Amino acid sequence: MGGIERVGVVGCGLMGAGIAEVCARAGLPVTVAERDARAARAGQERIARSLERATARGGLTPALRDEALALITVTDDLDALHDRDLVVEAVAEDEQVKLDVFTRLDAILTSDDCILATNTSAIPVIRLATATSRPGHVIGVHFFNPVPVLRLVELVPSLLTSADTLDRAETFTTGTLGKEVVRAPDRAGFVVNALLVPYLLAAIRMVESGIATAQDIDRGMVLGCAHPLGPLALADLIGLDTTHAIADSLYDEFREPHYSPPPLLARMVDAGLLGRKSGQGFHSYPDRTPTPGTAVPRPETR
Repeated sequence: MGGIERVGVVGCGLMGAGIAEVCARAGLPVTVAERDARAARAGQERIARSLERATARGGLTPALRDEALALITVTDDLDALHDRDLVVEAVAEDEQVKLDVFTRLDAILTSDDCILATNTSAIPVIRLATATSRPGHVIGVHFFNPVPVLRLVELVPSLLTSADTLDRAETFTTGTLGKEVVRAPDRAGFVVNALLVPYLLAAIRMVESGIATAQDIDRGMVLGCAHPLGPLALADLIGLDTTHAIADSLYDEFREPHYSPPPLLARMVDAGLLGRKSGQGFHSYPDRTPTPGTAVPRPETR
């Protein structure tokens, strides 16, 4: 089997844009497919801003920034991914949406050797693999946000993933991208989220029951436990809709009470209070521009 030289990404939100960026910074041409022209423009701008921030911090030279940006094409045409060696799905954490993407990609891809990867945080990989005619080429490649900064990738083979696909995916993530790999079982939450999500949900329950404010909970974990972010700020960063979706997947699989999403989390998602990407979650982010398509509630008037 050949190496991975051409990468495709489906979705150009926070995760998809980050995955595209790290691949381009590794010198690979990347084509990113979004759902429509508006989302494609927003994704292109998101990648450009991230590369500009990296340059301002000294992590990239202006020349390397420009080279990386030139390697990335963002389109609203999924067919543009037909010739890729690896395609990473990074759409919303919704099983039906992901199944639709995998079914369509299976019909589009021309290479029998193309790896179909999912960046899902919690959905069992086997459910996506069996939606294709090539389940041996499907694998979970779970990056962490922000992708250009965090070094970990969880590799999640399903029961049907071939040894060759696993080896190629690991060589790509460690050798080409310079990431560190944890091999995770194909069960909801994998390794990191199976430990992390109950912690986030416990913090949300503390707010819901009035035990402490979001600010005090986060200050306590940052100043008392040396965490870089408190649990509620971290949930805001992940996205409260994504946090809820991961918790749902974990609860559906294990039926453990500590995985059950608290009612407050569900109500905030219903209200469009999704965290950083909407400008408001457990904390306020007045400098953030809402992601296109994100519902942001209007302020109440009394």
